[in-house]
Amino acid sequence: MNRIDAVFKKLKQEQKTAFIGFLTAGDPDIATCIDCVKQLESNGCDIIEIGIPFSDPIAEGPVIQEASLRALQHDITTGTVLNMMSNIREFSQIPLVFLLYYNQIFKYGAENFLRESEAAGIDALIIPDLPMEHRKELKPLADAYHIQLISLVTPVSNTRKKSIAEQSEGFLYCVTSLGVTGARKEFQTDLQAFLKELSAYSDTPKALGFGISTPQQINEMKTYADGVIVGSAIVEKIGQLAKQEITLEEVGSFVKTLADAAHS
Repeated sequence: MNRIDAVFKKLKQEQKTAFIGFLTAGDPDIATCIDCVKQLESNGCDIIEIGIPFSDPIAEGPVIQEASLRALQHDITTGTVLNMMSNIREFSQIPLVFLLYYNQIFKYGAENFLRESEAAGIDALIIPDLPMEHRKELKPLADAYHIQLISLVTPVSNTRKKSIAEQSEGFLYCVTSLGVTGARKEFQTDLQAFLKELSAYSDTPKALGFGISTPQQINEMKTYADGVIVGSAIVEKIGQLAKQEITLEEVGSFVKTLADAAHS
């Protein structure tokens, strides 16, 4: 069983919501990023989503764009990220999910990338700019290397929601609001109704992401979501760490407040 499936199965039995944390690979440097992964895991993350730095991250807001820039300034490449994942697998079996853009896969070579991702211990990919219609081109390779393709669905996906949900695996990344990533004070969408509709199409666990940044938001969403994803709020703390404004332990403490909210 894939690590992601095993985690959601276990949490469902425990009647808990999965907490998924995000960080950018190599931000602010490889050694510190590995330390941050350890903090995320030890402070309650169930799954860790890792963004591969990219010069044109179309789905990302300023916080994650700045994280990509910090990493790229240290010459982080897809190859060094894969090597970093292999290092993480020496001490951790937490589910690891890459977030990246299709051009990065295309440039590296799809089969090479998937083969090396499997070898590095990656469980799944999130590719924001991969249209549902082109998913089938990558799916056979992903299956061959035992890597799940996580689908994204938005409240305005309309008639596509059913097809996206039916093809989903691992977990369904349910986008809370339109626009790019970044903390939001409130959400305009009726998220409970959104997830209820998706549940009619698929049993794949539903995880809410984009804009979630506080324990209070998580406390509300965990009543109807199988998982919650926090990215920018964690990356912002790592940015403060890079400037030596806070300590590594303070990054961990912040993550713990979010994970505790999901699990309580």
